[in-house]
Amino acid sequence: MPKFKMPANLPDPIINENAKIVLKRRYQRKDTEGIVYETTKELFWRVASAIAEEETKYKESSTKASALARDFYELMTSYSFLPNSPTLMNAGTDLGQLAACFVLPVEDAIEDIFDAVKHAAMIHKSGGGTGFSFSRLRAKDSVVGSTGGVASGPLSFLKIFNCATEQIKQGGTRRGANMGILRVDHPDIMEFIKAKELDGELNNFNLSIGLTEVFMKAVEKKADFDLIAPESGKTVGKLNARDIFNLLVHKAWESGDPGIVFLDRINRDNPTPKLGEMESTNPCGEQPLLPYEACNLGSINLGKCYAKGKNGKSSEIDWDELKRIIHLSVRFLDNVIDASIYPLPQITETVEKNRKIGLGVMGWADLLYQLKVSYNSQTAVDLAERIMKFVRDEGRSASKALAAERGHFPTYVDSIFGEANLGPYRNATITTIAPTGTLSIIAGCSSGVEPLFALSFVRNVMDNDKLMESNPFFEEALREANAYSANLMEEIAKVGTIKKMEHLPEDLRAIFVTSMDIEPIWHLKMQAAFQKYTDNAVSKTVNLPANATKEDIWDIYWKAYEFGCKGVTVYRDGSKTSQVLCTGNSDKKKDEANAPKSIVQDRPDVIYGFTQKIATGLGVLFLTVNEMNGKPFEVFATIGKSGASVTAKAEAIGRLVSLALRSGVEVCEIVQQLKGIGGENQKFMKKYLVKSIPDAIAHVFESRYMKGEKTNGAVAALNKELCPDCGEALVFEEGCHICKSCAYTKCG
Repeated sequence: MPKFKMPANLPDPIINENAKIVLKRRYQRKDTEGIVYETTKELFWRVASAIAEEETKYKESSTKASALARDFYELMTSYSFLPNSPTLMNAGTDLGQLAACFVLPVEDAIEDIFDAVKHAAMIHKSGGGTGFSFSRLRAKDSVVGSTGGVASGPLSFLKIFNCATEQIKQGGTRRGANMGILRVDHPDIMEFIKAKELDGELNNFNLSIGLTEVFMKAVEKKADFDLIAPESGKTVGKLNARDIFNLLVHKAWESGDPGIVFLDRINRDNPTPKLGEMESTNPCGEQPLLPYEACNLGSINLGKCYAKGKNGKSSEIDWDELKRIIHLSVRFLDNVIDASIYPLPQITETVEKNRKIGLGVMGWADLLYQLKVSYNSQTAVDLAERIMKFVRDEGRSASKALAAERGHFPTYVDSIFGEANLGPYRNATITTIAPTGTLSIIAGCSSGVEPLFALSFVRNVMDNDKLMESNPFFEEALREANAYSANLMEEIAKVGTIKKMEHLPEDLRAIFVTSMDIEPIWHLKMQAAFQKYTDNAVSKTVNLPANATKEDIWDIYWKAYEFGCKGVTVYRDGSKTSQVLCTGNSDKKKDEANAPKSIVQDRPDVIYGFTQKIATGLGVLFLTVNEMNGKPFEVFATIGKSGASVTAKAEAIGRLVSLALRSGVEVCEIVQQLKGIGGENQKFMKKYLVKSIPDAIAHVFESRYMKGEKTNGAVAALNKELCPDCGEALVFEEGCHICKSCAYTKCG
């Protein structure tokens, strides 16, 4: 319940249509029947009043609490700032867990490992994401002294964590997300790098390799590199550093996994080194934390800090408004620490010692559009540095003011600030650039510090209606240039970009760039610019075209190291669908024009086969496959307890697959078309994520008949990963698949 009575004259928030869907689905309170009973106005007041109530704990500011509640409400409903999702979901509720980022230790003992599984489940249930380092676990086949047996290694336990995550929805709305990190000097490093070779493996984990400067120097020298047993600290083997780095690059080229983090760089910025090393980050990599530490995040919408020129003055950033937002946001986030009910006492203790917050930004692309500055330009990079330095400096100023009012964070005397006499601060860290996939939909702005993914696109809405959407600043610029038309917007929506539309003004094409228009070097330069003045780290994806080479990725990884980034994630367009070539008769070149029409084989009276049971998100699928000469000849797909519509679709798919088989279509070609098709419900089955009925059939065919062969790059429209909630294509940015339509996110 709200802590303060809602003022009678409190204005209703203005909410865009996408935000209405997102808020209703994920944030507004529901009764036991799942019926929403909280209005959006009540939601924002619930959060504002609960966070402002924490002021009453401090004598100096207790009288300000009621007025501050309104300030917080207006800060959020103007979309100048929004806190992370758990705060919007849980503030002012009995659950009360408000932080997004957690790191848990995984010790080299069976009891501790399963304690970590249990603790992760508790965090996911409350809406948080978890990071783990598996570097303390002894290597596969190492002797376990207490039992005389052999260890199964980090990867086997990683799979246990993944399966546990699969069973728990995060905050009641989605499955939890995890980060799994292994040091590059661990004996099992090569196996860990290859952990996600099979599509669907470890689907609830992002993986990163913890690189060290010793390793990077060995790569540069093409030297051998020591592998260290974590239980003893002794060298137990050597590998050529280039071989490790080449495999990392190869796997990133194939699928984007694993990413890399630079552990030495992270720990140079560790504000409390006497409390221990930071060995892992949260799921998207922007928040390094100590074991049993949490952090709450929030983002300022830079698009709201644009000052349109008046009285002949040029357009620029409204620095006074940005300063006001920063100071109010730091106070908000510091209050969140006190308001939050953490799921474990160890976490409560560590958080109260360090009081870390993570204030970041979103709407960066929108601000650049308004300023008419191209994302891929030195002007934009220089401006990024200037803005983030301002956010950091004013954030620290706000934290110092809070320290004077309430006291500095308790471990301040053991921190790098104390040694350098820079404080005192209220918070051990203040700035983080976090993903804002959901928040940016609510705020109606571009996500984080990413470029826009498309200038215009068509959204499917209810009853198969199509709704054209476009960036408002782009649309305004088109109108100013007398270039706007409905036909043009439809043309742009097909490709998302205007880069090759030479009939449009050149300055428009230079300014309104999208993620795939931008050369990788500018993605990296932008990440490094924001990192320079960010206490924690920056969540950003370097987007690459489908034809990018492994050499391109090598260059990105190396430059990320040279530029001072704390980690990097790459994504080659389409690389999370199947990659390797289909072999066999289907590889033969055919003269399509002269090819004879397929002849459908007659069905014999008696034919034998097998029936396989597959759990899908729509019910249990019973797939009967009849064979001739060891090859599939026909299939029958039936699904129980799912209603007539689903049953009819399953039967139709079975008939069409049967027709294709009897017409001589190769198994790998059928798998190529069916594999990866997303459905409205997806279900994890042992080691495979069943995305739909067609995907289930593809999995059975691939497992039984292809014997290690893999499908060719399938038709793009079919192999696009789709949102399981609304069916729209997912976009990969900030380390996660994100649905721009309904805010579904999937990390891992």
